[in-house]
Amino acid sequence: MQTVTLEFRTADLELLGLVPSGFFEKYEEVELLETLRLERGWRLQLLRLRRRGSLRRASDLERESRRIRRAYGLQSFELVELRPRTRDYVLLVRQRNTPMLRRLLALAGGHVNPTAPFLLTPERVVASFHGEEPSLRRVLSKLQHEGLPFEVVRSSPRPSLRPREAPSLTPRQQHLLVRAWTLGYYAVPRKITLTRLARLVGVSPPAAGKLLRRAEGHLVAQFLAATVPSRPFAS
Repeated sequence: MQTVTLEFRTADLELLGLVPSGFFEKYEEVELLETLRLERGWRLQLLRLRRRGSLRRASDLERESRRIRRAYGLQSFELVELRPRTRDYVLLVRQRNTPMLRRLLALAGGHVNPTAPFLLTPERVVASFHGEEPSLRRVLSKLQHEGLPFEVVRSSPRPSLRPREAPSLTPRQQHLLVRAWTLGYYAVPRKITLTRLARLVGVSPPAAGKLLRRAEGHLVAQFLAATVPSRPFAS
């Protein structure tokens, strides 16, 4: 598995329709926080948007949702959090993929996924992808064939945890913990309910609760084993 970070000029991506024209007249930057679903025709992502000027109220966004969806090619969007101090929205966005993006996803064959860092600004886009090396090579070759200029900023295997640090979690537990953390399930106050979290990851609320409790139990046990003295407490 390989992770590659690319840098593009934002203007080039606008010409191809990958970035909406005029988007950065209202926004300073966009950060991809998490990709929850990535299909050929659409994607479901958690985004942080930094607005120019003061933030709109949640009620304003809801009232103008139809215009916003039409302007940016969105199937739906949901406000997760307002951050007035930094002028950021955190949004859950379901968006149609452009024809070019659909072609790239077909080449990737489900073996390439966006990852951090992934940041869009008015001048440049830093985009990172993690996946199988042959699939990444096919995608990069397609970008070159399409005449899209880019620079490879970094390319390296993603470092794995040392065996003694590896959490004893199943892939499903790891997947759900990442989603729960990213969507604010562990925030204070909580940003997402268990029912909504379960719906987003495609399991029932009881199943999600059981997976989280078991994962949390493993992590607590590991923490206690690493920090609590092995000798019994004195009575």
